[in-house]
Amino acid sequence: MARKSDTAPELKLLVVESPAKIKTISKFLGKDFVIAATFGHVKDLPENKLGIDLDEKKKSISFEYVVIKDKEKVINEICKKAQKCSEIYLASDPDREGEIISWHIGQEIERVMKDKATIHRIVFNEITKKAVEKAIENKSIVDIDKVAAQQSRRALDRWVGYEVSPILWKKIGKGLSAGRVQSVALLLVCNREEEIQSFKPVESWSIQALLGAGSDEVEAEAFKQNGKALSIKNKEQADKILADLKKASYVVDDIIEKERLKNPAAPFMTSTLQQDAYNKLGFPVERTMQTAQKLYEGIPLSDKSTPEALITYMRTDSTRIADSAIDDVRSFISKEFGEKYLPKKAQVYEKKSGQDAHEAIRPIDVSLHPSFVAKYATPEQAKLYDLIWKRFVACQMAQALFFQRTVHIKADSYLLKLTGSTLMFDGFLKVYLVEEDDADKSKIIPRSIVKGLALDLKNVAGKQHFTQPPARYTEATLIKELEKKGIGRPSTYVAIMLTIQKRKYVTREKKRFIPSELGRAVSALLVECFPDIFNVTFTASMEEDLDKIAEGDKTKEELLFSFYKKFSADMEALGEVKRGRASIPANLDCPECETPLSIKFGKTGEFVGCSGYPECKFTSNFKRSEDGLVELVAAAEVVVSDIECPQCGKNLVYKRGRYGEFLACPGYPECKYIYQETLKMPCPKCSKKVTQRSWKKGKFWGCAGYPDCKFAIFGEVEETPCKKCDALYHVVNKQRDGTTKLSCPTQGCKG
Repeated sequence: MARKSDTAPELKLLVVESPAKIKTISKFLGKDFVIAATFGHVKDLPENKLGIDLDEKKKSISFEYVVIKDKEKVINEICKKAQKCSEIYLASDPDREGEIISWHIGQEIERVMKDKATIHRIVFNEITKKAVEKAIENKSIVDIDKVAAQQSRRALDRWVGYEVSPILWKKIGKGLSAGRVQSVALLLVCNREEEIQSFKPVESWSIQALLGAGSDEVEAEAFKQNGKALSIKNKEQADKILADLKKASYVVDDIIEKERLKNPAAPFMTSTLQQDAYNKLGFPVERTMQTAQKLYEGIPLSDKSTPEALITYMRTDSTRIADSAIDDVRSFISKEFGEKYLPKKAQVYEKKSGQDAHEAIRPIDVSLHPSFVAKYATPEQAKLYDLIWKRFVACQMAQALFFQRTVHIKADSYLLKLTGSTLMFDGFLKVYLVEEDDADKSKIIPRSIVKGLALDLKNVAGKQHFTQPPARYTEATLIKELEKKGIGRPSTYVAIMLTIQKRKYVTREKKRFIPSELGRAVSALLVECFPDIFNVTFTASMEEDLDKIAEGDKTKEELLFSFYKKFSADMEALGEVKRGRASIPANLDCPECETPLSIKFGKTGEFVGCSGYPECKFTSNFKRSEDGLVELVAAAEVVVSDIECPQCGKNLVYKRGRYGEFLACPGYPECKYIYQETLKMPCPKCSKKVTQRSWKKGKFWGCAGYPDCKFAIFGEVEETPCKKCDALYHVVNKQRDGTTKLSCPTQGCKG
């Protein structure tokens, strides 16, 4: 009789990043597999020091990795499970970040495994039984080139953050940060604002004539005179042409007819999904990626106990589609829409630059119609799945066919034109309409319009136009610009958008980015100090080099030593630029001494100050006009209280500081008295006064003996005596239901 240990199956461990994937994958692999999650990264560079060492002599670079806070327990649990398993499969996400996660957790598992050959790296682009089983069959090892690419990006960002941010602290204010890519995104926003402010509108005119052809009417625009293109620059020219056209006779001179084919758009990659979700659904990029993550990991459909993955991996630069997916969608199109909607050959989409590690973003099962998914998904998930599904199906459908007619109308020495476009076959437009397709909704030209036909003039009028400044960036258009210029990658776009807003380098008005005064100052300072690094071309070339490292065509040592040589030279060359606080020219003169004013930054925010300080102490609030000019704003009238200053006898006035309004002596700086509310009862620990103070999260009561005594009450106080002890007040505690409860501050007293 066989022993139980002889017949029991050997367990295998599969390690993923997100715990949300565990339930979806478990149904594919059965009881032979144990599945664990790292919950993202498990190791990183230390928080309190650089953690990167360059050895110039050996031309080597080393990284000091430490376990991320609260991840020790996660690592220990995974290692315990690994000890009970015969095979380990590292299945973190199929990108550079995922690769280094597998590398790090793999190193930890190696310490408890006798045979390192039992540890494998697998990748899958979609969470399906077929994809997961195929990945296990094609097991490999961690891609060290991808790890090196991630290390290189981390090193570049670390150097910039650690070395450049302190310069911002000295020149502008504490708490600011610089980022290698985010700062270039900010530069684009600032440059766009400068373009808008320096824009000079150019006047032009167009002439439209309303013409009759029996019972039909058409509107044509004048575009030539004596065979030359019309360029009407002012009202005088427009009036002369209008006078000529009012006397002219109109005849159809020529009709040009042609067919026009329109191709469907490529399937989504990360950037185009973010842009379309923003434009069509109004989703910020962060919401798009969070929702896409859920669709990728799986949501329960008809079976509530079993999540089903709905889309392929959502961080990709590729528009490539797997052959099996093309076969499935072509079969679906044929059955759902008919053969006329199916092109003879599959559409192939290629992207010249970027990574191509995995597919475009597409539905895993095209037969899962959005209307079915909507029954089980959240509204956001349903909308995003619908967008992805339609774009994917449309990308393999037939072209749309338009019949286009252009009519030329002769009016003495002038030639007028009207164009019409008729949709003859909708093709892919039956499923998916992209923004530019709106341009195809042109007028239909009546069939009565034929060559040689005389037309009656009903009306002719001129219309004044002015060229418009470039539009400010939205999240979608900024991502599009970053992608166009080769800056950033799918995994970084969300972080870029969030960081420049979180740091208050930009504000948003009608969903469009406007650089704040702080953002302008930061960008100007970085470009001044590091012109070789904080520029679009250099940042794009860094992205290309990172791609080369990931592909094995370049080493991280080559890139990092080259970068650090340039970077350290810029740091050494700073010299004088580190002295003094940063400011922005206000393009105004001081009203007191006629010295140029500049925008400066203080603890309470930005203000306009005289560049002649300290000789001239003029300061003022300010605002920017619509065209970006700085305008001085009169200070608010000083509100005087009836409380006298105990030090000099003057009545205290209300002032505004970093943490809000406060009362202080108007005799500053000679008298520095600041009024503080004081409780009747002294500090229970040291008997000194308990005063009200302010900090970044609001007001609190603290002992005047701080820092020797750290007694504090973070909450409101009601000065009613305690019935059980000598305390003269109670702390007001707000309850979850909105009510309040009083508690005695004396330790051990329950009064």
